[in-house]
This record gives sequence, structure tokens and C-alpha cells, in this order.
Amino acid sequence: MRSVDDKVTEQVNDNKPGAILFIEDFLGLGSNGAVHTALHRLVKAKKISRLARGIYAKPTFSKLLNQDVLPDAEEVAIAIAKRDKARLLPTGAQAQNALGLSTQVPLRIVYLTDGSPRTIQIGKRTIQFKKTTPKNLALKGEISKLVVQALKDIGKDKATPQELEKIQSLLLKEDKQNLKHDIWLAPQWIAEIMAKAL
Repeated sequence: MRSVDDKVTEQVNDNKPGAILFIEDFLGLGSNGAVHTALHRLVKAKKISRLARGIYAKPTFSKLLNQDVLPDAEEVAIAIAKRDKARLLPTGAQAQNALGLSTQVPLRIVYLTDGSPRTIQIGKRTIQFKKTTPKNLALKGEISKLVVQALKDIGKDKATPQELEKIQSLLLKEDKQNLKHDIWLAPQWIAEIMAKAL
């Protein structure tokens, strides 16, 4: 009989560097206590890192930095959504950053979701999942849905000419059908800005 330690180690080794692992991934391998102990040993041995409660990552070695690097908060958020089969929509400063309207990396990332609301601390950064209405998650365009959230954060009549120009050039790359669909769902003042890209 292989020990729980061996089974957990083997499963960790089967994952690529950079993989995000959840405690649930290992629960079939033994009792909760034995799995926790095995994961704790792997953390001590620096084979994996504990990102938050029940969330681990297999580090990737960076030749450039000459050290192990861990997945960033955005990657963790996407992995959680995938696990929970939930949809995510970045808001505020996160949406602005994703569009290149801001170079600031927000310490607190807020996502709208149809999954469970919760807050998770990853290093110095906080990920907040806020429950939202299906309408907010009905936006289809990868660019246009970020534009709606970024503009909501900037505020009505507060976007600079440079920001509006950048938004227009990004929206020109959006799928026309998705853009038309999302204009219908956007608040009136944002819809007017987006419509210019058509």
C-alpha cells in the first residue's frame, strides 16, 4: 500500500510548474488529516507554496530572476472560477489595468461573479468576488465588457480625451456582433461612447 504522502507527492509531480492546486484535488487520496499533513510537508520542502487556505501552487523557476515565481492573483482568480464553474468580470482598476488605461497594479482586485462571494488574500494582494446579477455577466465581448467596467469606475464625463481615444482604438478590434450586443446592455452614457466604434 502506498502512503498518502506518496500519492499526494505523485499527484503534485504530475502537474506542470505554475499549476494552481486546490485541497479538493487531493481529497480522494486519504483522510483529510493525512492529506493536510502531506501538503504541509511539501510546503516545508518547498515543492509547493501555500497561496491561501486550501489553495497551493507549484512554483515556476525563473532564469531571469534566478528564483521561483508563483502565479499572480489574476491567475488564481481564474483558477477558482474554473473550479467553481463560475463566470468572472474584472471591475474598476483591474479592468482599467487590463485595457492599458492604467499602469497601476491594484492591490485589491474586485471581480463580479455568479459564484460564491468571498475575499481571498494572496500575498499582499486581495481578491474579492462580488455576487452580481446575470445582466452584468451577459456582456459578450472580451474588450467591450472591460470597457463598460472601466468607464463605470472612471465615472460619467470624467474620462480624458486620451482615455477615450484608447478605448475607441481597442473597441475597433472587438467582434462587431458582440459590440452591438454589449451596447444594448451598457448604461446609456457608456453605450454612446461605445457606439462610436461602430
